[in-house]
Amino acid sequence: MGYAENLGQYWRGRFKVAPGKYETVRDQAGNTIKFRAKREAKRAADLEEAKAAQRGARPSLDRRTTFGEYARSWYARQDLAASTMQNYKRHIENHLLPAFEDMALLELSAEEVDLWEKKERAAGYAASSIKTWRGTLHLILSDAQSEDRIPTNPATKRRGRGRRAGKSRSRGPEKVFTDTLGLLLVAERAALLSGRDDEFVAVVTKGMTGIRFGELVGLEAEFVRQRAIRIEWQLYELDTGELVRVPPKDDSYRTIDAPGFLSDLLSAHLARTKPKPCPCHGRTYVFSGHRPANGAASIPGPKLVDVARLAGVSTGTVSNVLNRPDSVPDGTRQKVDKAVSQLGYLRGGPKPGVLAPHWRRSGFATWIFHPATTGWYPRAAPHPPRPVPILGDTWPGVPARGRGAASRADACWLPIAKGLTPHGLRHSHKTAMQELGVPTTLQDGRMGHADGSVQARYSHITSAMRQRLMDDLTAQWEAALRFREAISPKSPVKALDRLLQGL
Repeated sequence: MGYAENLGQYWRGRFKVAPGKYETVRDQAGNTIKFRAKREAKRAADLEEAKAAQRGARPSLDRRTTFGEYARSWYARQDLAASTMQNYKRHIENHLLPAFEDMALLELSAEEVDLWEKKERAAGYAASSIKTWRGTLHLILSDAQSEDRIPTNPATKRRGRGRRAGKSRSRGPEKVFTDTLGLLLVAERAALLSGRDDEFVAVVTKGMTGIRFGELVGLEAEFVRQRAIRIEWQLYELDTGELVRVPPKDDSYRTIDAPGFLSDLLSAHLARTKPKPCPCHGRTYVFSGHRPANGAASIPGPKLVDVARLAGVSTGTVSNVLNRPDSVPDGTRQKVDKAVSQLGYLRGGPKPGVLAPHWRRSGFATWIFHPATTGWYPRAAPHPPRPVPILGDTWPGVPARGRGAASRADACWLPIAKGLTPHGLRHSHKTAMQELGVPTTLQDGRMGHADGSVQARYSHITSAMRQRLMDDLTAQWEAALRFREAISPKSPVKALDRLLQGL
């Protein structure tokens, strides 16, 4: 017998087509039929189950379609966020199609999938990444199974199978966090590395609110309010370099209380910088990029990655053809040249003297945040990692720049929080709230986390809770400032120097 399943706003009919196998009542286009009443869904399910029994329960399985054909049609049917579509495309093109593209769906077996996973591990990929790719494969094959193209899903993990020892070695390192003093020192160094106060204000804002990096980059001036920040949008960076304006992750719209000192910092920053609408979105953002703009991402038309995909080579190979053609074999160079001509690809160059309208995640983390936390510049081929050379006239020292910087330097920085990342400031804020005994409901509200438990449903945030947190965060900040003043009463960063002089 069929049955009706309640999905909140509608009912759907479910009917049995084989032992342990159920299907959903669909229309001729293959879309799930949404019934208003339970009785209607149950009646339709019973009717479909009877029809399935008359035709032998299951139609003939798909023996012709290859995984590659099905995966491409599956991807084309999806209508998800740009970031999710990008990730699915990367998983399919880079890891699933090379292994399974020409195999018929029915040829796929659990043994084939396990062998593929073993090869990915041997290639040195992280266990978490392989798990994600297998999850995408499982999702694709689940839909193929529901469409009666395959009898079972070969990507399903069999419980109790596989290695159990040594799994902990494949886990990533524990996320590094820091306290308020560490936040202050990192923010000061970030401003010294960029040569402006903007990065000081931005790092302090991120550490004192716990907002995501995309929410920081996408923070619009109109949402900075008196003692509050409203999270309405974020800027998400796609593989093409384009920054898309999308809602915050999991629709975590929220208003975050800002301590008085942070509200004053942001107000002074906006008054000083007088931001204008960016050319890419036409919106006025609180923060802007720190390096000259690369116009390639904003130029309309095909991108470098499109040329690489059409030619069937990597983006590095395309770059070599464009810049060092003699280093590429003739056959490969001809394929790339043909793709360039076919797409009408035009190279975009930098715009001297014009700052990029937004930070790039990798650029900010690599050349600002990482050197600020570790005291080292990263490897930049052919140069190995090297200490940040500083001129020590005023503590903590100003980075020396230009030719012969290392020979002119007096000293270099010691690490503050080695391994700390921009996302680690989000962990730091969460940890600080736990240390202060902040109610879980208020913690989740600031972080943009959703808790569907019964306890959360009956817990509420009061104005007294919010004010207590603001007072505690202010006390931590003032203590960090006094500690910093004890080291040196002045700072080369103007925004911090004003705070130190005001103590």
